[in-house]
Amino acid sequence: MSIALWIITALLSLLFVAAGFMKTFRPIAEVRKMPWAAEMASSSIRLIGISELLGVVGLIVPQATGIAQVLTPIAAICLAVLMIGGARTHQKLGDPRSAVATTLVLAALALVVAVGRLAGVN
Repeated sequence: MSIALWIITALLSLLFVAAGFMKTFRPIAEVRKMPWAAEMASSSIRLIGISELLGVVGLIVPQATGIAQVLTPIAAICLAVLMIGGARTHQKLGDPRSAVATTLVLAALALVVAVGRLAGVN
């Protein structure tokens, strides 16, 4: 089970690093080309990106170092909440169901990591 959690964590981390990097470091004009970002404040877009990047740190570092391991499930839960908000945003904008489904799958995977780590699987 530990290997499965690490694989899920690695996949989530790769996806969240890519998304977080884009929202944090790309010019806002480029990010606004995406429908969900068109009406959103630039500070909100940057905050979401930074939250995703910090979430990745929280998913990996505590568990890998064995220091403050309780932070890993907390980070996973926070990322799941962020993705549920993203799903709601896609739904409100009338985006394709695939966009809503993708964010909900990411939320579910983050919750799997949270539950696994809370259960003590190292």
